[in-house]
Amino acid sequence: MLIPTQRPLKNLRSIYDVLYGFIPITEWEEKIINSPFFQRLRWIKQLGFANYIFPGAEHNRFAHVIGVMHSMDQMLRSVGLAVPDSELFDPKAKNPSAMFHKSLRIAALLHDIGTFPFSHAIENAYIRHGNDKRRSGTTSKKLPNSHEHLGSFIIKNTDYAGGLTQILNHYDFDVQMISQIIKGDSPHLIANQLMHSDLDADRMDYLLRDSHYTGIKYGQFDREYILANLTTYDAGEDQLAFGIRENAIHAVEDFLIARFSWYSQVIKNHGSAKFDIMSSHIAQAFLEKDLIHQFHDLLTMIEERDERFFWWNDIYFMTRCQDLRFKKMIKNPRIAELTEMLLYRHPPKTIHHPLFEHRILSIASGEDEKQKLRIKIKTFIDELENVLRKHGTGKEWLLADIPEKDVLFTRGLGQILKKGSQDNLYRERDPIKVVSRNGKPSLLVERENTLMKHLSGFINFVPSVYANHAAIDLLKNRGLIET
Repeated sequence: MLIPTQRPLKNLRSIYDVLYGFIPITEWEEKIINSPFFQRLRWIKQLGFANYIFPGAEHNRFAHVIGVMHSMDQMLRSVGLAVPDSELFDPKAKNPSAMFHKSLRIAALLHDIGTFPFSHAIENAYIRHGNDKRRSGTTSKKLPNSHEHLGSFIIKNTDYAGGLTQILNHYDFDVQMISQIIKGDSPHLIANQLMHSDLDADRMDYLLRDSHYTGIKYGQFDREYILANLTTYDAGEDQLAFGIRENAIHAVEDFLIARFSWYSQVIKNHGSAKFDIMSSHIAQAFLEKDLIHQFHDLLTMIEERDERFFWWNDIYFMTRCQDLRFKKMIKNPRIAELTEMLLYRHPPKTIHHPLFEHRILSIASGEDEKQKLRIKIKTFIDELENVLRKHGTGKEWLLADIPEKDVLFTRGLGQILKKGSQDNLYRERDPIKVVSRNGKPSLLVERENTLMKHLSGFINFVPSVYANHAAIDLLKNRGLIET
């Protein structure tokens, strides 16, 4: 059962959350939250351009990460790794158990501190663009252009007033350990599981939060029942791990099904996903012309406490689009049209063709089916683009969003065996484990009485191809797409 919250401490700080009510916070968490690095998250939407389709989806990363911290705390209490509140809220309590509990809360709170404007949509543009070498005098750091590495850089390189490093050092936290937990590669297996796995604190929050704000019910699951049935087991080599009790199997399967459906209905919703892909192409074009901050610019800003980093958010990107359009600085007609469409919510058309249909593919048939399908789709897209180049006026364009990463309920036993250490599958970080009454773990997907044993063999494949009106008209007239 869940550990009682034990909250009768004096002058307890708290934040009121729409999902969980009052969330108590420590004095160092309050300082982190009040820092300009953290306040930046107020101006970054959790779901990118989903609000163009779901008007209620105005929630932000700020509220989400506080919710993840709360979920992390509840998970720690459930598995028996929480310390009493008298220690948790005491800055002088620095025994290993107290620091472990405190550090995991901080890791949850800071796991998205490096989030890009409009979250993953703009991040993907930075990743594709890579490191720009046109400017000298920039930081010597060479990091992958991802929010995890940017967040880690913030945590470890801001030892100045208002910086996260200074706050963490002041309270004797190990910034390297917190960074490792956030990236899922700390020396503690259970810490990595709680932060990065098929059942982690991040997912425990965003599914319910996104469901609440979009109004889509697919992300709902029995959170309290799952929390009440978390437990630990000995994973060997002095590693503690966590799983679920046998009576919570169906609850956790509902959780996995909810996430699978949520991805189809919210993240890959044709109405909103097209704006995400549009913004990604616009951002990449701006990066190529050096019209927005390069990744190494951001690192320099962080090191030098340049306030412009705190303004690097959704407002920055949209204002940049407005400014560049108004000043007629966007010379590429395709990007100019995309920018106008994004600013005024004019969606491109979705191209309908049998190759672009949403499919549930079976992994059992091997990677060949998926790879062959991707090749067919890309070949057909190349044919369409050749027609546009040959017979168009130069104003026609396509945008393709072909999934590279698999979206699945969970990895199947065969995939786990292929990827992991076969001598002890129960030390694998991601798969959900079921723990029997005698403390023996088993993989959810290897048990005969689970749906996931069968559903783990399927992936959600959602290709989408969009075009402007000029391209649609040309391709229809030539009989290449459905009318």
